[in-house]
Amino acid sequence: MKIFKSIILLMLLACLAFSAPTFPQLNNSRVIDDAGIFDANQEMALDKKLANHETNTSNQIVVVTIKSLDGYDISDYGYQLGRHWGIGQKDKNNGVLLIIAPNERKVRIEVGYGLEGALPDATSKTIIQNDILPLFKKGSYYDGVNSGIDKIILAVKGEYTPARSTNESSSIGFILFPILFIAIIFINAMPKDKDSKKRIIPAIITGSIAGAISWMMFFVLGVSVFIAVIVFLITLFSSKSDWTSGNYPTSGGFSNSSGSFGGSDFGGFNSGGGSFGGGGASGYW
Repeated sequence: MKIFKSIILLMLLACLAFSAPTFPQLNNSRVIDDAGIFDANQEMALDKKLANHETNTSNQIVVVTIKSLDGYDISDYGYQLGRHWGIGQKDKNNGVLLIIAPNERKVRIEVGYGLEGALPDATSKTIIQNDILPLFKKGSYYDGVNSGIDKIILAVKGEYTPARSTNESSSIGFILFPILFIAIIFINAMPKDKDSKKRIIPAIITGSIAGAISWMMFFVLGVSVFIAVIVFLITLFSSKSDWTSGNYPTSGGFSNSSGSFGGSDFGGFNSGGGSFGGGGASGYW
């Protein structure tokens, strides 16, 4: 019976061994170019930038290029790699992986637990789409990675503002035109009496507040403007308004807190034992 149990255990261990991805060695470096897409000077420049960031913040950002995902989804690969290497400080889990699989044309930003608030999935996705992939599509891997790192660093510092694309501006105009057209029709149809005029300013204020709140919730300008205009019109044409009785709408406040970071020395790179929970985003080109 014991022999049978031992055989079963060995079979299970063998299955686990074969199912686990093969990871490159960390090699005391913040840039692991297993796919060979950087030259020596580029690798050195990236490593220096990441080392300076770690010294100033204790955040550990590592760039890794891989020859093959071995059939794994890049999000699963990134999650397992982050935990395997232990990127980030153990007590802060403040690690980030930028993973590039050039042969499969895939990229991922994997974010440790401690930085998921500063670098949420939506921001990681925006960085990939706006700042990395356009350069990757041109074959400029170094420029794409360098740009991505810069934006990741800005994001964890709370200073990243995504650039608006031409397509986005066009779609915003497409949304705004019918909204403004409808608003003008309603305003022109409004009775020209004193009560209606008194409701215009309160309606504008209420609509602006609704638009601001929706912007903080959705971060989509078209949605925010649409909500603002609808609330404006509802307030404007309502027969009774709380504004006239001195009752004003209120909204809750938002708070933000961030921890303090200590410096770290770097002569060679050693991971700090950080952990990952699957946060981040992926893209392909």
